[in-house]
Amino acid sequence: MTENTKTIEVQKKEMANPDEKERTRDRRVFVPHTDIYENENEIVIVADIPGCSEQSIDITLEKNILKIDGYVEPAAPEDHRLFYSEYATGDYQRTFALSDEIDREHIEAAVRDGVLRLTLPKAGPAKAHKIVVKSN
Repeated sequence: MTENTKTIEVQKKEMANPDEKERTRDRRVFVPHTDIYENENEIVIVADIPGCSEQSIDITLEKNILKIDGYVEPAAPEDHRLFYSEYATGDYQRTFALSDEIDREHIEAAVRDGVLRLTLPKAGPAKAHKIVVKSN
């Protein structure tokens, strides 16, 4: 191994108790790894949620909190029982606090190959407008 080569060990981070609320599902909950990109028009969040499909992801925005929930059902071949496992399955949960600069009405989400991509467009600057004064 050369000096420029680094080995990075990636592990899933398991949440102890997400959002400090009781869960109704007796499953592990992982915090998905995310990357956040920004340009002058939008912010993009890319989250790894392997095993989740379009139907198994819930994204909610309440007040300034964007919450991602991904639900994974373990799959085993028919007529087999689990003998040995190195891969832990569970649900995913992550929350983000949004600023007022996000246009909440035009947020888009797409999932492909276990990767969720959220596009959060920035709201345009507040436009100045003239207020007409009326006399009573």
